[in-house]
Amino acid sequence: MANQYVDLETLKFLLYKVHAVQEVLDQERYADYDEESIEMLLNSVKDFSDKELFPYFREMDENPAHFKDGEILVHPQVKKYIKAGAEMGFISGGFPYENGGMQLPAMASHASAFIQEAANNHLPGYIGLTIGAAELITHFANKELNETYVPKMLDGTWGGTMCLTEPQAGSSLSDIVTSANPDGNSYKIHGQKIFISAGDYKGAKNIIHLVLARVKGAPSGTKGISLFVVPKNRPNSNGNLTSNDVQTVTDFQKMGQRGYSTTHLFFGDKEECQGWLVGEENQGLKYMFLMMNSARIGVGRGAAAIASAAYQASLNYANERPQGRNLTSTGKKDANQEQTLIINHPDVRRMLLLQKVVTEGSQSLVFLSAKYYDLSISSAATDVREKYRLLLEIMTPVVKTYPSEMGKTAVDNGLQVLGGYGYCSDYILQQYLRDIRIFAIYEGTTGIQSQDLLGRKITMDNGKAWQLLSQEIMNSIRASMMLEPLTPYAQKLNAKLDLTQQVLRALMGFAKKGDYQRFLADATPFMEFFSNIIIGWLWLDMAREAQNALVNGSTENSTGFYESKIHAMEFYFKYELPKTTGLAEILMDNSRALTIGTDKKVFA
Repeated sequence: MANQYVDLETLKFLLYKVHAVQEVLDQERYADYDEESIEMLLNSVKDFSDKELFPYFREMDENPAHFKDGEILVHPQVKKYIKAGAEMGFISGGFPYENGGMQLPAMASHASAFIQEAANNHLPGYIGLTIGAAELITHFANKELNETYVPKMLDGTWGGTMCLTEPQAGSSLSDIVTSANPDGNSYKIHGQKIFISAGDYKGAKNIIHLVLARVKGAPSGTKGISLFVVPKNRPNSNGNLTSNDVQTVTDFQKMGQRGYSTTHLFFGDKEECQGWLVGEENQGLKYMFLMMNSARIGVGRGAAAIASAAYQASLNYANERPQGRNLTSTGKKDANQEQTLIINHPDVRRMLLLQKVVTEGSQSLVFLSAKYYDLSISSAATDVREKYRLLLEIMTPVVKTYPSEMGKTAVDNGLQVLGGYGYCSDYILQQYLRDIRIFAIYEGTTGIQSQDLLGRKITMDNGKAWQLLSQEIMNSIRASMMLEPLTPYAQKLNAKLDLTQQVLRALMGFAKKGDYQRFLADATPFMEFFSNIIIGWLWLDMAREAQNALVNGSTENSTGFYESKIHAMEFYFKYELPKTTGLAEILMDNSRALTIGTDKKVFA
């Protein structure tokens, strides 16, 4: 199988042209970088991924991480990847100089990670969790914790995790019972956590867990949750490591991402587990959400990368597989003709184009969210930083959800392109489909993200985030109206923006009456409706950049490349955007189908 897992030409078009990374590089914070240095980074990441990630992708699925004799055994490439990745700056890249990082823009870091995840989505998670844990320490922990843990995390010597979920609580963090009792300058930690990605594996000298726990006497619910640094092995004053009573109970065997370990951990079985408070007591969930929001963009990016790799695999197959014959002008097939490649069959083209618009739309969504992040922390003016912070807030549930949900659909269509072969383990599509399924569950399920979007982000600051996003979309519509071939599509998107306002007025009516159960009952259909319009906006931007390139005679990409973007936008506006009409009908229907009959009889 050729190394056709990512389309670098499209990635760079989105990064440099559509989303103008130069606007980020113009900020003082990123003054040490230019497009040439970003280009060198991406090319080196692709070369590294060709050699150290992609060749091990199937092996890691066939030889999954597993629990044996008290340890998690993983593929040997895990340790090699972490060491090499640390040396290349994959862990430290986004951290500020003062923390020992490279101060890379998030746009560049996400582009780098996208390439790696498209090559082998089982490996990058091992360092992704370390990045998130180290970010929490640098943002909220004291100087001593920073000096003790961060340097060894950034150089890949120690790993890191986030520990939220418990067996009895699931996504309901208000119900966690892991306890933390004061013990001098530390706390005794006792409890268990499940579904901990990269929570342990043989060969890791230390794993630094960021654990949510409840101090005795703390308020009930999420207001009483604190955050602690809990190392697997605690370092003493000489730098030597001592067991910290963190036990790996077992692992979870999964249908996909089988090379990426997922563990069940017990803290304090011998009452000797020590943890150190991060920040203040009872502020843990607020701190953890810094990491969660970054992780949610990472989840969307990972799903987009898998969908991208699946698209490349199915496109490659369609360009090589002869089957059937083209229809003649009479509507019949001539058996004397040679077989045609399946890419010439209209329904196969439909499935491939669906994959294309989903995967490239998802990539665009990831890079736009990364740009909002960069500008929210680097812009000189306070009001500009606040603008991009709000835009990032409203986009975060969307960037996590759309690539995860529609990525599944895209990969499923890719498998269908291969027909019966797609269902066989000889071909890679079945693995991509198994791998991507978890992404709609990671870091808050689709239902949770949907309630966050409708119940919090749309309404936050009296709707200011939505007002700002609407203005961004209107700016694109006006710019596209200036190009005659794009005018009909800009008008269609404008109509969908008006439809969104109608839908929101209908839904807000329930909230104003205090009927929040009915208000949020259709949060997931609203997420689908809203995301579909957002991706339509991003495709209009891509088509406008391509149209301008054609008009101006740009030679950076081929004419065919630019024409393909415009054609893909036309496909999206014909086959995907109209789905919002049916969704709007659902959302504005006053029926109480989900809220009438709260007992089990409704399912009889």
